[in-house]
Amino acid sequence: MRLISICPSNTELVAYLGLTDQLVGVDDFSDWPLTVKDLPQLGPDLSIDMDALEALQPDLVLASLSVPGMEKNIEALQARNIPHIVFNANSLEEIAQDLHTLGKACGVEGRAKEISEEYLLCIDRLRTVAQTIPKKPTLYWEWWPNPIFTPGKINWLTEISAIAGGHNLFQDVELASVQTDWADVVRRNPDYIMMAWVGVAFERIQPANLLKRAHAQELQAVKMKQLHVMEEWLYCRPSPRLLEGALKLANMLHPEEYKNVKLPSFLDSYKK
Repeated sequence: MRLISICPSNTELVAYLGLTDQLVGVDDFSDWPLTVKDLPQLGPDLSIDMDALEALQPDLVLASLSVPGMEKNIEALQARNIPHIVFNANSLEEIAQDLHTLGKACGVEGRAKEISEEYLLCIDRLRTVAQTIPKKPTLYWEWWPNPIFTPGKINWLTEISAIAGGHNLFQDVELASVQTDWADVVRRNPDYIMMAWVGVAFERIQPANLLKRAHAQELQAVKMKQLHVMEEWLYCRPSPRLLEGALKLANMLHPEEYKNVKLPSFLDSYKK
């Protein structure tokens, strides 16, 4: 098949199913595995060049609604009658379902079943450890600074926080993504601050900017020097790579409790 992915998380799903050699084009932000950067780049995920995409004659385009604004890509695919699948996972379970959907569409259902089972088993192992931890710190995830957006209850980062032995500061809000303000964050006073700005290069995220905000120095997280810049690619993309981020977070919060937990073999082998 001639596959095109127009979202980084979809490109990662393709890779885990062993289908990277069937990709003929990707969006500009797809950067893993590194070999996909050699493929035609079709523009940022919110501004896909549909003429260039159509010229590649795809059998199937993997679209997404994981970021607001991606709807127009899907409308354009529909208008041009280009075969496509739309992914929109908000939970860890839905990512497993996406693996099954893609595996079935591409004729690798066995591989998809094997990987999703390993993936879910790892989540269970992490959750089991988390249940033994009596005191769970609160985590404020900031994935956009102005206006402030943070994950709510219906979001994989709430689950990742939980299985890593933490508690998402905004998990009481019944949304996938919550627009709030700094005063609300200060009022909630998190134990940890995790900065992972979607689409912003890791090295460009400067904690100093956050520390200049009103009352920042009074926060528990700042007093305890528990302000961290986290990798967008390990926390903000709905793909199995989230498990790598979850284990990294768990070892940060509770290194002793999680020291014997290993990543699934399909994640570990791909890293090598």
